[in-house]
Amino acid sequence: MAEIVPVTYRWGIISTGAIAACFVKDLLVDPKTRDVHDVVHQLAAVGSRSVEKAQEFIDRVAGGSKSTKAYGSYDDVYADKDIDGVYIGTPHTHHYENALKAIKAGKHVLCEKPVTCNAAELRSLIAVAKEHNVFLMEAMWTRFQPLSLEVKRIAEEGTLGLPVLLHADLSGNFNIQNIPVTHRILDPALGGGALLDIGPYPLFWAILALYENPANEHKAPTNVTGSMLNTPITPVDSSTIFSLTFSGAKLAAQAALSCSITLNAPEPGVLIRFERGSILISAPIYCPKQYKVQYMGKDGNIEREEKRVFKYVGGGWHFQADEVVRCVRDGKRESALWGHDKSLLEMTVFDEVRRQGGYTFPSGVEKVTE
Repeated sequence: MAEIVPVTYRWGIISTGAIAACFVKDLLVDPKTRDVHDVVHQLAAVGSRSVEKAQEFIDRVAGGSKSTKAYGSYDDVYADKDIDGVYIGTPHTHHYENALKAIKAGKHVLCEKPVTCNAAELRSLIAVAKEHNVFLMEAMWTRFQPLSLEVKRIAEEGTLGLPVLLHADLSGNFNIQNIPVTHRILDPALGGGALLDIGPYPLFWAILALYENPANEHKAPTNVTGSMLNTPITPVDSSTIFSLTFSGAKLAAQAALSCSITLNAPEPGVLIRFERGSILISAPIYCPKQYKVQYMGKDGNIEREEKRVFKYVGGGWHFQADEVVRCVRDGKRESALWGHDKSLLEMTVFDEVRRQGGYTFPSGVEKVTE
């Protein structure tokens, strides 16, 4: 058997915030601990508003790595010829401009969620990425975790039948009465509020279980409804409830989704109800470690129950990084697991929910609107 020669991928990191720190820590985990032998991640550079801030991040998160360059601007990262691709961890109202510059510099891009502020911005980025022949993916890390892959297999292998109704919620108490109005979760100029910040996760489970189901035949929801409750502090949503209806010839199913910045997460975080049973996924739904499957008998009672717990080294961010490297290695410009169509569906749903909820961004936030 021929020895596997791993591909070394040189990452540039855009931003030195908390989410970037989580991603970088996982990049530095030995891939062999998750049985990955074809990929090696290298932290090549970090960009921040100053060289000092970038170096502080490298010292704190990467153990002072001497092989990692500290840059005082993002543009320096984009221009570095020794970087294969970038990870963008800035606030989502900056994603479009950051990704656009990276793409035009010929860099492959993994961009945090939500990938843009609206669907028009994303369509623009996709067009530019195709023009420059680079890989572009939203960092929907949950899609690549082992639990998600296993839940998808169970959901589609047939024993449970077709999905009918999905409930998913992600909530987190941000203590909004005691944080500054400039905090990302409260500032509309940063796309604050529950929907854009944590709403991608309940929507992800609807996309995985309903949109991706083969019976759906990649059809968009036939109906999207949403209701927003604004904070009394700033004009962003403190909680949002939204639903998707899929009413195709082969799949008739609905998703009831919710998110809140004033509550704690419920348990289970996701409940997927099928014709002949249910899948219950434990919180936190962005990185769940256990699920339970209930199989129903003909009388509608639970006939048997199976549970599984997942363990691995790291926080779960590295699986998406492995996917990026493999796609780039194989000449792919989008992932088959989380392709452009799914991110476009996400942004289209959010645009519609914001429209129904009356949530508009301050002037100048949206760089592309049609």
